[in-house]
Amino acid sequence: MTTHTTVARVTDRIIERSKPTRLRYLQHIADEAERGMDRPRLSCGNFAHGFAAAGEDKDSIRGLRGPNIGIVTAYNDMLSAHQPYGRYPEQIKIFAREVGATAQVAGGVPAMCDGVTQGQPGMDLSLFSRDVIAMGTAIALSHGMFDGAALLGICDKIVPGLLIGALRLGHLPTLLIPGGPMPSGLANREKQRIRQLFAEGKATREELLAAEAASYHGPGTCTFYGTANTNQMMMELMGLHVPNAAFVNPNTPLRQALTRAAVHRLAALSAAKARPLGHVIDEKAIVNAAVGLLATGGSTNHAIHLPAIARAAGILIDWEDLDALSDAVPLIARIYPNGARDVNDFQHAGGMAFVISTLLSEGLVHADTMTAGADDLSAYTATPELDGDALVWRETATSRDLDMLRPVGDPFRADGGMKLVTGNLGRAIFKTSSVAEDRWTIEAPARCFSDQDQVLAAFKAGELDRDVAVVVRFQGPRANGMPELHKLTPALGVVQDRGHRVALITDGRMSGASGKIPAAIHVSPEALPDGPLARLRDGDMIRLCGRSGRLDAVGVDLGARDSAPHPAPPIGTGRELFALLRRHCDHAESGASAMLAAMDAELP
Repeated sequence: MTTHTTVARVTDRIIERSKPTRLRYLQHIADEAERGMDRPRLSCGNFAHGFAAAGEDKDSIRGLRGPNIGIVTAYNDMLSAHQPYGRYPEQIKIFAREVGATAQVAGGVPAMCDGVTQGQPGMDLSLFSRDVIAMGTAIALSHGMFDGAALLGICDKIVPGLLIGALRLGHLPTLLIPGGPMPSGLANREKQRIRQLFAEGKATREELLAAEAASYHGPGTCTFYGTANTNQMMMELMGLHVPNAAFVNPNTPLRQALTRAAVHRLAALSAAKARPLGHVIDEKAIVNAAVGLLATGGSTNHAIHLPAIARAAGILIDWEDLDALSDAVPLIARIYPNGARDVNDFQHAGGMAFVISTLLSEGLVHADTMTAGADDLSAYTATPELDGDALVWRETATSRDLDMLRPVGDPFRADGGMKLVTGNLGRAIFKTSSVAEDRWTIEAPARCFSDQDQVLAAFKAGELDRDVAVVVRFQGPRANGMPELHKLTPALGVVQDRGHRVALITDGRMSGASGKIPAAIHVSPEALPDGPLARLRDGDMIRLCGRSGRLDAVGVDLGARDSAPHPAPPIGTGRELFALLRRHCDHAESGASAMLAAMDAELP
């Protein structure tokens, strides 16, 4: 199948734009492979430290009898998605020994739960935890003891951080090993209904907690299609899982069989020094991930994370690339919050095997990418099953539920529904796929706030019971770390359901689980120190249009105004430790990373 014209054009544009930086990156990992640290180059003292506590693997590691896999784990047992990882290192070591390899835990990285910190001070640390994870991953793999890397991570900032760090040692073959989603509990829409009743004062805290606990009820990833599950989709399309491992529930025989297959595959790649991460993640792989993001209605957080991952591999993409792809890529999946049902239903309907099959059949993804988890992308059109004790993959050519998953030729929408909007307020992302079409254009007077709690106080006081463009500024990466503002969704949903025209305009982020409210998010330049949002005043008429791609303050000379006073830097809950990252962070469209900005400035 010939590659779709728009996909080919965007890919060529990215390749041309990235030529100097990509060449520099490929030379870097070639140098690492040729002259970097590995076991034979370690001094005897260095090497002895590395296998001193290796137990039954000690002689194999010492004697260089097979590849040694470095495990970087984001395990903790507060975060439900990562709780299953507690026993993975011991399993991985057993599975490695089966094929003459060894494995060691190279290091651990933090894993924040955005569900726990949503709307709380800790959310200010969330985005920057990605940089901390990246640096921790590089530290873990820096010891020169490893021939390949197994990355254990699923959730929002963890997968991007693991990849960014591992890409700096991109000469190593690398796979991500997922844990899978928790079984379905209380339906997500019912949970959201009770949240909205609570916002209106019509449900008690006890009723709300009961609903939340019935929805988030066990080990595994949350079942809505937010950033964590969008990560998993992207890893499939990049070829960094064994095929279609993403959405198999934890603690099942099939889940364990897929983990075993991943270790066996990684051991073979590591022994052969084949398919290194820095070559697997190339321009075509990045475009495939972006196409998957759009086709499935994935999280807007990846308008920040995907440029950051790409940048770590010397690849430069921007929101115009995403916007152009969105015009060409149809929406073929409806998963909550863009539909009624969850990722378990998506998997039963055909899951990623069907998604990749139909995208390949229409030339919307590149078929000629180098995949790590299988020999080529065509292997990802099959669904894993157990045939007795044997792990097999069966082709998945049709959707089992056309209300949830459709072929490219019969989509839910003709476009991917992630629009770039621009105007005198800056550049922003508008996820039209989650909003009713009659709300794609909102014109309403501004009401300006500097934090979420001010918005909720105004809502409770009845001050938002009208047409309103809620502007929440000083929420960008330099101001306070760019927190998600999902806490606002129930309150703004109440205002919208009362018949008012409502929009949210912010330099912050929205959760990957957010929908329903028209929102221009990630506004860049951010309000701090003197972006256009800082010059808005209450009553200014705001126009947001997903059709024309515009975001404007109408009839206002913003340049003639002074900026509004900005809040003091955040202090408490450890936020002051991140002042360095806030101060040197670059803008959202480049990935909102102080670490990458500083790295790029130092590279020759």
